[in-house]
Order: sequence, then structure tokens, then C-alpha cells
Amino acid sequence: AALTVRFLTRRFIGEYGDMEFIYSHNLTVDGREILFHIWDVPNSQEQTEEGSSEEKRIQWADSFVLVYSICDRASFNILPLKIQIIKATKEGQSQEKVPIVIVGNKRDLHHQRVVSSEEGRLLALSLDCGFYEVSAAE
Repeated sequence: AALTVRFLTRRFIGEYGDMEFIYSHNLTVDGREILFHIWDVPNSQEQTEEGSSEEKRIQWADSFVLVYSICDRASFNILPLKIQIIKATKEGQSQEKVPIVIVGNKRDLHHQRVVSSEEGRLLALSLDCGFYEVSAAE
């Protein structure tokens, strides 16, 4: 949620509940107007929901940004399964590769890091995804 709000408003808010939101945002990229619809789902909610809700979100989306905390091994470890589900759902219907980016957040908290940058890069490479490390706070 912090990255979504930072993208939309350029502001950082540190605390969020486990709420699900859909945001819409216009942005000009390379002279073209692009309309983003962002379905922001906290990981804790995804883990407790039925598969049909998750499948509905996957069908709805054209691309995926999966965010983990570099300070939370469990948030990183769930990524391969999430990506496998996304690819099975999206690519099973068409031959097109689904755009997926893995983002390690909280780069500013390097002193609390438990997932290395190299681990993130290697996971993204092995799953054919993009990779970035960022700090929503900075």
C-alpha cells in the first residue's frame, strides 16, 4: 500500500491496515496518456481468501507488481507460488507472456535486511520477471 500511495500522491504514509483498494490514475508516459487501475491487496488478506477471489484479481489484471519487504523473509518466500499461480492462470489462456515485476521494498532499512538484493535478482531471473529494490519512504 505504501508504494501505491507513493506512486499516486508522491507522499509516504508508514502505517496501513489490511484493506483492499482499487485506485485509478492517469499518467503521461512518452507523450501518451495511460490510465492505471491498481488493485492493491495486502498479502495477509490474500493468504486467508479463497482461490476464486485471487483468480478473479488475476483475470482482471494485465500486469503484476509483487512487493515483498527486504526485512521479512516470509513475504519473499511466498513469491514463487504467487507467480506460478499468476502464470498458470494468465498464460494458460494465451501464448503471451504476462508482465510481472518483483519489487523489494524498504531498501532504507538495510540494517534490518534479511533478504539480499542478490536473492531478489536471482529469483526474478529464474522466474522470468523484472526486479527492482526501492524504498517507499525515500
